Amino acid sequence: MTQMINDASEGSDRSLRGGARPDRADWLAALEKTGKEVGSFRTMGNRHWAFFSDNGPVLLVTFETAADIRQREDGLPMGYALARDRGWSALCLIADGQTWYRDPAVYNVFDGLVDTAFFEWFDRVVFYGAGMGAYAACAFSVSAPGATVLALNPVATLDPALAGWDTRHARHRRLTFTDRYGYAPDMTEGAGDVFVVFDPAEPLDAMHAALFARPHVTALRTRRIGPQVEQALEGMHILTPLITAACEGTLDARLFYLLFRQRRSYSPYLDKLMDQLETAGHLALAAVAVGNVLSRRTEQAPARLGDAR
Repeated sequence: MTQMINDASEGSDRSLRGGARPDRADWLAALEKTGKEVGSFRTMGNRHWAFFSDNGPVLLVTFETAADIRQREDGLPMGYALARDRGWSALCLIADGQTWYRDPAVYNVFDGLVDTAFFEWFDRVVFYGAGMGAYAACAFSVSAPGATVLALNPVATLDPALAGWDTRHARHRRLTFTDRYGYAPDMTEGAGDVFVVFDPAEPLDAMHAALFARPHVTALRTRRIGPQVEQALEGMHILTPLITAACEGTLDARLFYLLFRQRRSYSPYLDKLMDQLETAGHLALAAVAVGNVLSRRTEQAPARLGDAR
């Protein structure tokens, strides 16, 4: 399977951690070395890379940015680190900036994976991404029929003819979204379960989510979370359990909302709830919410102080 991505040498995994954060060139060189030790590493054009680790019959495909990966303590892709600890394989597509993965070099890699039946080697394939990465996870899932897709506040397209109302990414509209792997909702037609996670109070995110409506798509609404869904789920410590459930084939709406109960202890959610109640004039309910927040923060404080000792 490794040869389907790129030639690679064998070896053991090693962290990119150590001393001061390496500069970009050193980080990329170390990432390439680690990739070739655990599977393969391939450069795709000028702004994309593919990091593959061959470690088991479950494949987690993630779409991440170089900036996000460099912020991690180990300097490794989140998808790889998660998969490594669970005995899964990982394919991480890395973008240098807001490319939206709209690059023929990226298309060619997925074309090659289809031609070599790469995804058929795995018992389960999961595509994961957030924002720009969620767009790519949906768009490229067409290359792996039957795959599960977990997409956090995905964008359907930035084609002005279809999404001219989305003013957030105006400077990226020059990218082409009408060629191969273009319109993300259509690209999920051959997928298995597709989970679209978004806050319905965010109008633009909700409009994009509506474009994904299909019988095989489950809309998971995260009210009062805001546009940074991945950051919020990570703050609640439920992002890893959600990805794990997707990779184990157990993710559904019931499990998601069971995990999402952790918002009751998540300060940003509680703060937003109080603000909304006060703005709406529900002062009594706001007072109850304040009491709830204070009690939860008091309960959590000893644990934090204990951790600091």
